[in-house]
Amino acid sequence: MSRLTLFAPLIIFLVLAAFFWRGLSLDPTAMPSALIDKPMPAFSLPTVGDADRVIVGEDLKGEVTLLNVWATWCISCRVEHPYLVKLANQGIKIVGVNYKDDVPAAQKWLKEFSNPYVYSIVDADGRLGIDLGVFGAPETYVLDQQGVIRYKHVGVVDDKVWSERIKPIVDALKEG
Repeated sequence: MSRLTLFAPLIIFLVLAAFFWRGLSLDPTAMPSALIDKPMPAFSLPTVGDADRVIVGEDLKGEVTLLNVWATWCISCRVEHPYLVKLANQGIKIVGVNYKDDVPAAQKWLKEFSNPYVYSIVDADGRLGIDLGVFGAPETYVLDQQGVIRYKHVGVVDDKVWSERIKPIVDALKEG
């Protein structure tokens, strides 16, 4: 029994080293979502541009859509915004979710920096964000034609992220 206690620190060290080695091999930017391959959560919210226009989850069906969570208080959103405008100009359908933000500030932002969104949903209290599992802004979801979430990206969408991660998914969904 005393020989086993001599090797106990070595065994503990090897077990911990295996856990650390596994942790180092994980992608720190990967943020799995429980909603992948599940329908968009139900909601009914106004838009930034027109408080009388109410959007419901069913409105996101019909074509492949990028759902972009953004806010005027988000510095990374300002970095991402010109690229979203570029994508929208290329015919990519983008719907915004203005997350926990001031509507007049959001309206000013879209007027000043151009509006890449077909419409932007007002999520003033963050309830839709909670249902989506939003960690913070910006986040972008890829929805298929049936409104099912197929991919989630946390962080800025730029040329590299678009071409390597999101565009292949969008293209595959459009092909059927």
